[in-house]
Amino acid sequence: MSAQEPSVVELQARWDKIRVANIYDTLDEMGYPNQCLDLGIRPLFMHQHLAGQAITVRGTAAPIPRGEEGGSWVGNFFEQLRNSLYPGCVVIVECGGEQHAGKFGEMTSWALKQGGAHGIVLDSYIRDWLGLEIIPNFTPCARGTSPIESSARWRMTAVNSTIGMPGTLTSRVRVNPGDWIIGEADGVIVVPQAIAMETLVKVEDLERREQGMREDAAKGMSFDDAYKKWGRA
Repeated sequence: MSAQEPSVVELQARWDKIRVANIYDTLDEMGYPNQCLDLGIRPLFMHQHLAGQAITVRGTAAPIPRGEEGGSWVGNFFEQLRNSLYPGCVVIVECGGEQHAGKFGEMTSWALKQGGAHGIVLDSYIRDWLGLEIIPNFTPCARGTSPIESSARWRMTAVNSTIGMPGTLTSRVRVNPGDWIIGEADGVIVVPQAIAMETLVKVEDLERREQGMREDAAKGMSFDDAYKKWGRA
């Protein structure tokens, strides 16, 4: 009888210990060099680390259609998003080219947090810097913050469909629901779900070797000797 597969929460806890640079090196070696989002997309608070399984959102730079009052995300798509949340997830938003308004903010982020999300990633702006910083165990990643309200300028159009986020070494990075999103001060990486477990096992071994080299160097071992022992630089 095979061992039980780890839960999303268990996997999230493991990914949350991994450095983005080590994930990049592992994916690069595996033949996936183009998984890094545009380097302008980073955690707002550089000491934070984000890890979770993607719930995708697509939006468009368009006003609300007539007859749909109450804001671009307060209607059916926002409720659909909330109903899609689960512990260990991350919301990732393709904003459709609108680059001025703050999509989501402190209060909507509290709603995501209460549904189990560990953070949100946007290829545009978010609102409420001071409020976002105090939401516990919630990491917002964006190009920055904006005071401009989005309801007349942007709206959600789809939840949990394939999206494309701006890349660093490629124009777009494909993101499917269920992919793993890892982010910290170095940037944000997308790990396709199909190779996530293989990647995690390999990068955990890399982290172990790197930590061993770090500890030996701190004890006074020479770089050359530590490198011979651990093979990580």
